[in-house]
Amino acid sequence: MAVLKTYARLWTDDLDQALPLLEELTGEQPHLRLAFEQVALAAIGNFLVIAGPAEERARYGHASATVVVDDLDALLATLTSAGATVTTPTTGGPTGRFLYARHADGAEIEYVEWTPELVRRIIPG
Repeated sequence: MAVLKTYARLWTDDLDQALPLLEELTGEQPHLRLAFEQVALAAIGNFLVIAGPAEERARYGHASATVVVDDLDALLATLTSAGATVTTPTTGGPTGRFLYARHADGAEIEYVEWTPELVRRIIPG
């Protein structure tokens, strides 16, 4: 199991208002943009911007980062052996599969296994 990418999470009311500064700071355009339930997301550089009404964003605020891995099943075995607790079981989403886990030290992370197409498009080969 390997970590492919790690995103710091940024929270905003308005995605379109947040992106220009991040484009300037990173020198990049968003490489991923999508809607999930009642929030909008954009990935740019090493940031995952999560936008929408505060009450909807709060549903995801317990995780401090989003980590993309190449094998979610292997990750789950690693997490379990390290005493982590899965707080959201493996679920399908628009980019692949994900789960949320709280590490034994209390940190909570969203882990994602992207579809092969996304990995080919976004992760340098």
